[in-house]
Amino acid sequence: MLGTTGSGKTTIARRLATMTGARHIELDALYWGPNWQPAEAGVFRERIAAAIEAPRWVIDGNYTSMTRDIHWPAADTIVWLDYPFVLVMWRLFRRVMRRSLSGEELWGGNRERLRTHFLSSDSLFNWARKTHWAHRKAWPDYFRRPELAHVRVVRLRSPRETERLLREIGATAQV
Repeated sequence: MLGTTGSGKTTIARRLATMTGARHIELDALYWGPNWQPAEAGVFRERIAAAIEAPRWVIDGNYTSMTRDIHWPAADTIVWLDYPFVLVMWRLFRRVMRRSLSGEELWGGNRERLRTHFLSSDSLFNWARKTHWAHRKAWPDYFRRPELAHVRVVRLRSPRETERLLREIGATAQV
């Protein structure tokens, strides 16, 4: 499950995993340690390789330059939440506010802070702005690589398309 930060990757991946009986793998949980310390690249890659040994899995997160060579070729389907930029930013704003105000605990015991997102160069809003357009430009070409020829790529451009796909999967998963 790919998409800009805040697009809903984790929410949709969790639903999809539940519907299909697959393991849900959240890349952020494998990457972030206490005090927002990132895992060393080799350790992160080993964690992903171990996680996708499960017979069925749904993975969410990007980290594409560090990890796509591990899990993309191992996938049978890549779902890309390619929503409009304004929608992604609105969802990201709501998520940041909810997590910051509630003190929700994230991976490694971390918590999001409002000041990090509004008064810092490490802002998820800046990251989303930079990566949204870069992914739209780069990913279609990358998906055409020979090592991904067997992978079905589903590009969803709206929440309505996503819900339609989930209904279709739900109908076949219950058969």
